[in-house]
Amino acid sequence: MFTTINKYLSLVKFAHTIFAMPFALIGYCMAVTIGGGAFSWLTFGLVILCMVFARSAAMAFNRWLDVDIDKLNPRTAKREIPAGIISKSNAMVFIIANCVLFVATTWFINKICFFLSPIALLVVLGYSYTKRFTALCHMVLGVGLSLAPIGAHLAVTGQFATLPVLVSCLVLCWVSGFDIIYSLQDEAFDKSQHLNSIPAWLGLRGALHFSEALHVIAAALVITIGIYGHFHWLYWIGAVVFMSMLVSQHMLVKPNDLSRINIMFMTTNGIASVVFAVFAIADMLVLA
Repeated sequence: MFTTINKYLSLVKFAHTIFAMPFALIGYCMAVTIGGGAFSWLTFGLVILCMVFARSAAMAFNRWLDVDIDKLNPRTAKREIPAGIISKSNAMVFIIANCVLFVATTWFINKICFFLSPIALLVVLGYSYTKRFTALCHMVLGVGLSLAPIGAHLAVTGQFATLPVLVSCLVLCWVSGFDIIYSLQDEAFDKSQHLNSIPAWLGLRGALHFSEALHVIAAALVITIGIYGHFHWLYWIGAVVFMSMLVSQHMLVKPNDLSRINIMFMTTNGIASVVFAVFAIADMLVLA
């Protein structure tokens, strides 16, 4: 059983939860400390479960749908489904189970989360199709992850609010930007298979400029959130670290040197999300 669990954790790249989960926690804390919502361990636990179920369904569906493409790409040929570690049928059962569990969990949160749950699934599952018809597929991935802070806020208050929407916009630009950098390594493959991506469209240098523009907007949103939300010095420490990690990504990866993409992808973005969330949440809880 332990081996099977590890296979499925690897299938959905569970470690990558570090990107969106901290922002879901920010959205939850904003709802409690700024939005006037009541803290509940039950709601908190349900929000975490929703994150896990939705993300697991989305990642597994992406692997299921792209299996024929992944077989042809040397970088992805050893993934669980193309390598035969997990069968396509078992992967689909896993996907359906996580979708059902996600929707069922939202039922126990509130009506607005339950009624919006199919839309959320449409976004996070639909992303997997987008590389077949638009180079802006990275933006759709960003939209999927950006649902985390809004969803967590809705779970507590049942209402939309400006501040968590701004945080979601930040997530959209940040994730889209680093996904473009990560996809640089597949530029030639995407072109050969007539797949759409920013690198395949604009080339390595143009894609990096596109990513830089998104990260400049992300940095501007970090500052906007701090000012609009009347945050204090703890928030700004996290903000400086977050923006420093954005800069470091573009120092690590160059059009003629993609050797440090994996460091950029996991290390700098992991530090950015966790540190920013820790200091933003501390600011709301300690200095509010």
